[in-house]
Amino acid sequence: MSDLNHLSDLVAAARKAGADSADALLVRNESLSVSRRLGRIEQLERSEGFDIGLRVFLGKRQAIVSTTVADPAGFAALAERAVAMAKVVPEDPFGGLADQFDPPRDAAELDLHDPTEPDAEELIARAAAAEEAALAVRGVTNSEGADAGWGRVRIALATSAGFAGHYVRTSHSLSCTALAGQGTAMERDYDYSSVVHLADLEDAEAMGRRAGQQAVARLNPVRAKTARIPVVYGPRVASSLLGHLLGAINGASVARGTSFLADRVGSQVLAKGLTVRDDPWRPRGLRSRPFDGEGMAGAPRAIVEDGVLTTWIMDWRSARQLGLASTGHASRGTGGPPGPAASNLWLAPGVLSPAALMADIKEGLYVTDLIGMGVNGITGDYSRGAAGFMIRDGVLAEAVSEITIAGNLKDIFLNMTAADDLVFRRGTDAPTVRVEGLTLAGA
Repeated sequence: MSDLNHLSDLVAAARKAGADSADALLVRNESLSVSRRLGRIEQLERSEGFDIGLRVFLGKRQAIVSTTVADPAGFAALAERAVAMAKVVPEDPFGGLADQFDPPRDAAELDLHDPTEPDAEELIARAAAAEEAALAVRGVTNSEGADAGWGRVRIALATSAGFAGHYVRTSHSLSCTALAGQGTAMERDYDYSSVVHLADLEDAEAMGRRAGQQAVARLNPVRAKTARIPVVYGPRVASSLLGHLLGAINGASVARGTSFLADRVGSQVLAKGLTVRDDPWRPRGLRSRPFDGEGMAGAPRAIVEDGVLTTWIMDWRSARQLGLASTGHASRGTGGPPGPAASNLWLAPGVLSPAALMADIKEGLYVTDLIGMGVNGITGDYSRGAAGFMIRDGVLAEAVSEITIAGNLKDIFLNMTAADDLVFRRGTDAPTVRVEGLTLAGA
């Protein structure tokens, strides 16, 4: 029996048990991973998983049950338990299935399935190449290992309103962490790559070498003096600024009144010229999908255009709270209700190279790592531990650590400049970003 037939039968069982409406989500996972450290295999794991989640509604009451058993003979009992639970929970005035849904896009257009399935020997060789390249870097003294992995997930969704869709996504990943120095003066750094198709995975030796070089560059850090200076975020950490933006424009946060951008749709929230895009249809995108967790196709859109916020990120529940319609950003698992989440999100690149972006900075900070989550979602106050390098006369200088950078996200967003080095690597991506006037708290 196909996955969609399973879900259709389960939804039918829920209606027969007394549910006014229902939907069901099925997730099948397969994965193979290896961890290698100092020439030895520390872990080799293959796993397979199967989960079905059933959500039922009785009026405005809802309940969710899940199972790891794919036996249709148990669907009736599962549905009866869900309906019994729904009878005793409080009403949710904004709950319910999608007010509308779209025919699922052809998943083949998104190119999310790579038929290449590596065996354990291939993953071991990939991890070995990365780790050995890192260890070969002059100054690298140890390794925290390299990990290589492969995965395939099959997702299917069916609702009592008539939606039915499914797709398959694959993943290939590689990471490496190197250590440099000795004793208490040791420093670490890492690099990684995660892609849908093996052909797009970064070269293992190049990745390992980069991890080693980055670790060596961090040796002998100093603690910078407290100052108010320009701060340049490297691409690895610049995406965190988009994460904070997402938290502030999440429909659920806006509806709860816990966002410092709650009344800013149509207003300038980023520096003029900056654009943030979201695209669930990008071929081979890490977060691409033919439909969201409620059956909406979504669409490519500019979340921020020329610095102006154009929309919230919403599922149907948060949209109803705000008197709007879903933007097709519902994300969910089998054990809980949908919630708003972005798909492939990125800050559009600027026109300056990273070197040109820093060229006029007499004294500044280049950030490579951020620590902690000191962000107030209501006020926008921002304070995070950081490490990286001082910028002196436009070029990177001494390594620094044990510092804090602070400001307010409202000001940070309005004083950003993007470089031209955007690379899609993480699902939420940004080029190098310069921010004026942050406070560096150090010695």
